[in-house]
Amino acid sequence: MKKRVTGIGGLFFKSKDPKASKDWYKKHLDFNTDNYGCTFWWKDKEGNDATTQWSPFKDDTTYFEPSKKDFMFNYRVEDLETLIETLRDEGVTIVGDMQTYEYGKFAWILDNENNKIELWEPIDAAFK
Repeated sequence: MKKRVTGIGGLFFKSKDPKASKDWYKKHLDFNTDNYGCTFWWKDKEGNDATTQWSPFKDDTTYFEPSKKDFMFNYRVEDLETLIETLRDEGVTIVGDMQTYEYGKFAWILDNENNKIELWEPIDAAFK
């Protein structure tokens, strides 16, 4: 199996006013924000373009459920389908079904404290 997690894919958190949060980070920390938040570009160890997403969500979002936390981590992975099968075999709780978009594949698991974790097999070129 390829390496399970290759990096942090995103930081997602609840906000009373996501637009105000994005505006604050743009003004004070120079985040290049858009409707989704901010995409940070970097190079992986092979020199390939890669991204990490920063996104405030409305405070009443249900996207983080069943976790009760106000945040959710997104981790970059190399082979999501194989990883999900391995995690299932290891007894890890899988939340919902894998979803595929033009920018990558997504699946969700719960950690040992029932925090929802998003796993992302990215297609970074889709963000160019």
